[in-house]
Order: sequence, then structure tokens, then C-alpha cells
Amino acid sequence: MQAYFKLFDLKQKVNYKTEILSGLTVALALVPEAVAFALLAGLSPLTGLYAAFVMGLVTAILGGRPGMISGATGAVAVVFVGLIETLKTQNPDISIDEITQYIFATVIIAGVIQIIAGLLKLGKLMRLVPQPVIFGFVNGLAIIIFSAQISQFTVDSTDPNAPWMQGAELAIFSGLVALSMLIIWGLPKLTKFVPAGLVAILVIFGVVYVFNIDTTTVGDIASVKGEFPPLSIPEIPYTWETFMLLLPYAGIVAGVGLIESLLTLNIVDEITQTRGRGNKEAVAQGTANILSGILSGMGGCAMIGQSLINISSGSRARLAGIFAAIMLLVFVMFGSSLIEKLPMAALTGLMIMVSIGTFEWASLRTFNKMPKSDVIVMIAVTLITIFLHNLALAVLVGVIISALVFAWDNAKRIRARKHIDENGIKHYEIYGPLFFGSVQVFNEKFDVVNDPEEVIIDFAESRVVDMSAIEALNKLTERYQQAGKKVHLRHLSADCLQLLKNADKIIDINVIEDPTYKVMTDQL
Repeated sequence: MQAYFKLFDLKQKVNYKTEILSGLTVALALVPEAVAFALLAGLSPLTGLYAAFVMGLVTAILGGRPGMISGATGAVAVVFVGLIETLKTQNPDISIDEITQYIFATVIIAGVIQIIAGLLKLGKLMRLVPQPVIFGFVNGLAIIIFSAQISQFTVDSTDPNAPWMQGAELAIFSGLVALSMLIIWGLPKLTKFVPAGLVAILVIFGVVYVFNIDTTTVGDIASVKGEFPPLSIPEIPYTWETFMLLLPYAGIVAGVGLIESLLTLNIVDEITQTRGRGNKEAVAQGTANILSGILSGMGGCAMIGQSLINISSGSRARLAGIFAAIMLLVFVMFGSSLIEKLPMAALTGLMIMVSIGTFEWASLRTFNKMPKSDVIVMIAVTLITIFLHNLALAVLVGVIISALVFAWDNAKRIRARKHIDENGIKHYEIYGPLFFGSVQVFNEKFDVVNDPEEVIIDFAESRVVDMSAIEALNKLTERYQQAGKKVHLRHLSADCLQLLKNADKIIDINVIEDPTYKVMTDQL
């Protein structure tokens, strides 16, 4: 228990200057992204900023990976788009404040699910997610983030029926967006001293201010003036119907959050050549989401981009994440007047570049090199992500398809080498796994009618995997018995023998015990 609650490694050498400067850089970069992701979900910017503060602080203290940054993310925001559509369908007159209460409740439920997943040590299941599924996941997420920016080119992005910008208004807004994207693309080629996204926002802000350009700002959409995150229990009907309405979306939020967080953890592990604790991170993410929902935040998960900024700035301890979260709250409480003046063109350009950076362009270049099954999995995951906005379902479908393809390929690889020894006993040497997919091919290898009186099936290069395999062996034995012949199994591994022992009530097979050899030594 003591090891589990050990939050800080006191033996670790901490460069306080590097940690503080890295944390400040991350805090400045978190502001526009938190605002943009909240707007992506159709929520008040404050919900994103509060979420970034709570998620960042809690996971920095309790998380399983020092140096990793959490906050409001596009992956979670996209899930809320579907929830909002459902709520509006059921109640067209529902207000944004009422919708926000449902989202807070969803985040809390998602946090509980994540804690349960961490306590059950389900983090290791990430190893079952193949690369094509990851490619499809991030590609679909990138397309959703990009498509969400199209509404910014209307005269009122909060109104789905608003007309498109025209004339000078469209030209000015498009020019500012293009300038923002150009800075984010070009500045890192010159220097990485400050985040390119932050510079782009400051430059666009300066251009708009100096030339007195009339363009949409964050303040035109919603106020971001806030105090310390207020404690708020979600004001929703506490009924079974409400719970069942929110549970699917909470499950998606929990699943997406854990997938993205554990992917980020693995990336940081590779960069730092250290090992994080996935299950501890899952518990920390769940705790942070519960507190986020109670403290008026939209929830979130680990942020790949911000984590890479933090690590590349030299941070290796928890201090940078803690300092970043505290400074973000300072900005909200004392710098809201400046945040409200940020041009939406700058944030739109930033989010378009985020979507471009998120998209795995390398996956397109490997289309002709990847197996067709992997291409199908990647496309399927991408399409499900785009059209259903259900990232967890997309990953689950991708994993299932990949597993079925793997089973099909292995089912075709079972084979048998046959020979008759000097005693007239026929040997079948089996190669490949015997499981539900390979049972039919396995049965076709045997010639019961023409085989001699005694047969040995050698599993030295094979394994009996599941109940279907055991049943196949049972039926094969019965076929030989009905023909008046004996069949023996040889060289079964320990786990295969245990399987057969567990099934001894329904199967009767003659297993030849492997000999135990003693090694001669010079000891007296």
C-alpha cells in the first residue's frame, strides 16, 4: 500500500528552473487549446479551462507518468457533440446551461469507470490494440476536429443555420486563419524556444489590435471571466432513465480517455527510456474526471501535444505539470479580459494545424505495403469515428476485426508431417496452434480408415489452445476407437495438459507421459 501511494520520488534530481519554465510554457499553450476544445463541444470556454486546471493538477500529482500533461482534449470533446445532439433531439428547447449539467454528470460517471478499470488492472489491454486501429483512431479524430472548424466561417458559429461569411469579412477571416497556420508551420523550423501556437495567437492578436480589424473574438461567443472553479453537483433528474442515457457516452469518454492517455504514456516512455504505470494513470485519470465534473469542468485525458512540449522542454518530474495547472488558473482568474479579446481566427488556425498534425500521413503512404486486412481495419475505424463520433466503438470494432483476421490466418497454418516407424506405428507431427479456427483443417489431416492399429499424435510443435480443440481431440479419439484403433498424444505442454485435466469429465484421451531425463554430473 505504501508503494502505491508514493507520489513523489524524493531521490530524483529535479532541475527546478527547467521544470518551472517548462510548466509556464505548457500553461500558455493550454489556454487556447482548452478554449478551442470547449468551443468544439459547443460549451463555454470556462468549462474547458476549468477542466484543464483540474485534470492537469490531479494527474500531475497522482498520475503514473511524471512529465505527462492532461487537460481538455478534442477526443473527449467530440464525444460530447453526440451527447448534445441526443439531448437536443429529445428536448429541442433545452438550454446550454442544462446541457452542461448533463455533461458534468457524464464526466463523473466516466471517472468512476476509469477508476474501476485501473483497479482491475485493465491498462495492460492496450497491448491488444494493433497499429492499424491506432492509425484509424487518430485519423478519424483529426478529420472530426477539422470539420468542426468549418462553422467558424459563418457569421455566427453558435448558430447551425447561420449563413456563410462573404466578401471582405470572409477574406479578412481567411487571411488571419492562413497567417496563423503559416506561423505554426514555419516558426518551429526557425526556433522552438516558445510554442508556435502561442506565437501565432499573439501575432494575430497584435495584427487585429494594431489595425483595428473587426473580427470575431472569444468574447463574442462566451465570457471566460471566472473565479476558482465552483463546487457544483450536476442539476439533472436522478432517475434510471437519465443514467441509462448518459452511461453509453460516459463509457465512450472513459474508453477514449484511457486509450489516448495510455498511448501518450507509451510515447513518453519511449522518449525518456523509462517506464510509467498504466493502471495508476487510469486511476488518476478517473479521479481527475470525477473532480472535474464536480468543479464545473468538461473532463479530459492526457494530451499528446502538450506532453511532448513538456518533455521536449526538459521536464522529467511532476513539478512542471503542477506549476502549469496553477498558472492556468491564475490566467483564468486574473487575465480573462485578455483571453476574451483573442481572435477566433487564431484559434481556428491553431485547431486546423492540430488536426493536420494529428492525422497520420504516414498511414497513407503505406497503403500499398500494408496487408489488405490492415487497410480495411484502418478505414473502418476511421469511418466509424467520423460518422458515429464513437471513438471507443471504433477502436473496439477495429480490435475485433484484427482478432478475427489473426485467427483466420493462423487457422490456415496448422499442418501435419506423417510417417510410419519400424514398429508399424503411424506418427502425426502437428505444427501450428490447435484452436477453434483450425479444428476443421486439423481433422482433415487424419486418415482413420487406412491408418494402422496404433497412432501417435505429436504436439511438440503445436499447442492445444481452447475448448474447441479439446472437443476436436475427443471426437478424433472416438473415430479411432470406433475403427478399433488406438491413438496417443505426445509432447503436450504443461498448460495443454492442464486443459485436458480440467476437461477429463467430457474427454477420454490416452496421453503418453514424456520421459524425465536425469543429468550426469561430476559431483560425489
